[in-house]
Amino acid sequence: MTADSGAVRIGLLGCGTVGQSVVRWLEGHEGDGKPADNHRLEVGPILVRDTARPRPGVDPALLTDDPARVLDDPDVSVIVEVMGGVQPTLDYLRRALQRGVSVVTANKQLMARHGPELFDVAQASGAELRFEASVCAAIPVIKVLRESLLAAEVTAVTGIVNGTTNFILTEMARVGLGYEEALARAQELGYAEADPTDDVGGADAAAKMAILSSLAFHSRVGIDDVPYEGIDDLQPEDLAQAADLGFVVKLLGVARSQAGGISVRVYPGLVSRGHRLAAIGGPDNAVLLESPTTGELMLVGPGAGGDATASAVVADILSVLGTHQGSFLHNALADSGRPLMPPDEVTSAFYVRLSVADRPGVLAKVASIVADEGLSIRTVVQSGTGDEARLVLVLHEGRERQMKAALARVSEMDEVRGEPVVLRVLGTGEGEP
Repeated sequence: MTADSGAVRIGLLGCGTVGQSVVRWLEGHEGDGKPADNHRLEVGPILVRDTARPRPGVDPALLTDDPARVLDDPDVSVIVEVMGGVQPTLDYLRRALQRGVSVVTANKQLMARHGPELFDVAQASGAELRFEASVCAAIPVIKVLRESLLAAEVTAVTGIVNGTTNFILTEMARVGLGYEEALARAQELGYAEADPTDDVGGADAAAKMAILSSLAFHSRVGIDDVPYEGIDDLQPEDLAQAADLGFVVKLLGVARSQAGGISVRVYPGLVSRGHRLAAIGGPDNAVLLESPTTGELMLVGPGAGGDATASAVVADILSVLGTHQGSFLHNALADSGRPLMPPDEVTSAFYVRLSVADRPGVLAKVASIVADEGLSIRTVVQSGTGDEARLVLVLHEGRERQMKAALARVSEMDEVRGEPVVLRVLGTGEGEP
């Protein structure tokens, strides 16, 4: 690209799938008169590890392995970070913001761990820090929370915020694939990385929920504050049993604000077929926002992919360039001082599957223990399997500590075979209309 003195230069940190999509978007709109504060956009220097590796549609002359070429270029007005990781990325962004250069990032792990620190640096220098692409790609949930719902009291954020796991669970339920088969299918179609650990283990969703809950509740929630579980231990028989009971299984991010403080969790849970989130299939994401002021708002769309993420990145670039310095709200991750609730005090409904000896009175003993711990049973399904029987219980809402205590006692019963399976049920208090 030939330098244009009337253009706004955009530097990039990273040029993988998303970075290449950003470059293609900027190159494709060069000179077409698209407004961005009366400026044209121009691709500037791009930091990469390997400058010799071909990147389709990217001018090799723009590539550099020297961070200073991007971070210290006096003509670069906005730096786009799509390289990922926490270090050296944190140092790079801090350095850029200290110089007063605005930053657009798609890095959820970085924002979930160091967002408040970076906002403090940005506010001190007058630079902008935008991060729409860090959560749910093209779905504008951050802008909605940060701007549109700023005056609303958001009480709950419930979401399917990881497209990889949603695709896997959809395939397991739709055609009865096992977990490994569904994962292989997701990798084949490009919905899962070669190393899917963060996705299937829940860490990716936990980072996103840390960001969303921080914005929704005007608090500082880090990824280490979010207990998370993944889908890698789910069994097809539990998905089938859930379907028989009128549920689908989703990897859920659930954040609530209540009198005792804030709770934020990620877990595979049962969702009633009548719930809005139940219909979200394939690799799509959805976030349900609840407020007594606005009622329920649900945002749905592609939560990953180069083009979808790039569209959010470019929208943030245009937003930065169209904002007068100092006029945008910097305190996006302000701390209202609301405490995080201890995980054991958080409430939920529960699905429990037990393999037990097929003897009279076993169900009565289990029910007695459950009741003794202050929990009540909503549904029971019992089926014989020879010398053993399968008990499936759906419990009404109770505290985590009550469920753990009941489970510990049930597990000690002579009639119980193997480890009980427990899943949470999205119910009253956790987003069910």
